[in-house]
Amino acid sequence: MPEEATVCWLLRHQNALVVVDPTGAGDFPRHRREDLPTLRNVLPVGEWRGLACLAAELDELPAQWVNCLVPLRQVFTLMGMDAFMLAGRGVQLLDWQHNHRFCGACATPTERNVGELAMRCPACGLLAYPRLSPAVMVLVTRGDELLLARSPRFPPGVFSALAGFVEPGETLEQCAAREVREEVGLEIANLRYFGSQPWPFPNSLMVAFIADYAGGELKPDGVEIEMAAWFAADELPTLPVPMSIAHRLIADWVERRRINSP
Repeated sequence: MPEEATVCWLLRHQNALVVVDPTGAGDFPRHRREDLPTLRNVLPVGEWRGLACLAAELDELPAQWVNCLVPLRQVFTLMGMDAFMLAGRGVQLLDWQHNHRFCGACATPTERNVGELAMRCPACGLLAYPRLSPAVMVLVTRGDELLLARSPRFPPGVFSALAGFVEPGETLEQCAAREVREEVGLEIANLRYFGSQPWPFPNSLMVAFIADYAGGELKPDGVEIEMAAWFAADELPTLPVPMSIAHRLIADWVERRRINSP
């Protein structure tokens, strides 16, 4: 790509992203690199509306962008899912590059490895790839009811499906059964895949399933889960944000029950 070409920029300043026209349609800045202030950690992250897209850290914010900083979550509200996914990729790659400036084995400064997303140690050859943390989400159902729970970390009143991170040596199916058992004391059966979503808070890959209740007494663990209950489709509590796979998972089940109801 020629250095003077106009490209799309994912510019991060103090944990927020530059979105031009944040009170209107919203868009990522489009500039030639030479027209921007000094940038750090520039790296390609894909394409946006026909232009190559680069992510970078912006230490000094130009005056015209003072009111253009938005948190990553707000990108979805302003610009939609495609923009949110691209921004999430950019943020994760910037974090990865920053967090692997030095080799974890010998502490030598690292460098970008040519031809792949990896930070390479020139001294010992250790490669550090972008980290992904797989997590399983399970919507447990019992007839016309679904199980929703809330973590102490959730916003007030919000309930969601159960979820937890996959442990070393564990399959997704084993993780699903373990998390449900540990968090609410229930057993599940008939696990069915629903979908997946990259979740950049900070680097998860959410893998969602639906399962049938197979036994046990509902008992939140009091640590990860402070409250859990069975809900009817027409009496749901406040759900997670629409951009999350948790929201889509629950909404899809509710819609299917509505369509299949006599």
